[in-house]
Amino acid sequence: MSGLLIIAVLFALLYVLMIRPQRAKAQAQQRLLADVEVGDEILTVGGIYGIVQELEPDEEGGDLVVEIADGIHVRIARRALATVVKPDDEDDDEEAGEEDDADEADGDEDAPREVVDVNDEGESVNPGAAEDTAPPARS
Repeated sequence: MSGLLIIAVLFALLYVLMIRPQRAKAQAQQRLLADVEVGDEILTVGGIYGIVQELEPDEEGGDLVVEIADGIHVRIARRALATVVKPDDEDDDEEAGEEDDADEADGDEDAPREVVDVNDEGESVNPGAAEDTAPPARS
């Protein structure tokens, strides 16, 4: 009798830890696929960002036509959709810009550094770098 109880508890634990979260994840993916619309920015499972230009009906395969660059359209399977990229609000960008300015003023080491253009091959972006040296001669 206690053996049957242990098996029932293990099955319940298996259900709670593995089966139920997997079902919830599958349902969320199905909702994502059903809710995608023309104009949404998406990310494919292959890591390609694009904007949905056309949706085919499910009867015809349900593929998406996605613009990945100006004038370049690709057709992808709806199953290849990883996520819909949410646009950032302008208010969030302004706040983030203010925080970046504060970081630069504090001299934070993690703050991004200025990008310097190198126009001459002899010019170095790292003035403290050692000069090129010839390899040691072999004897």
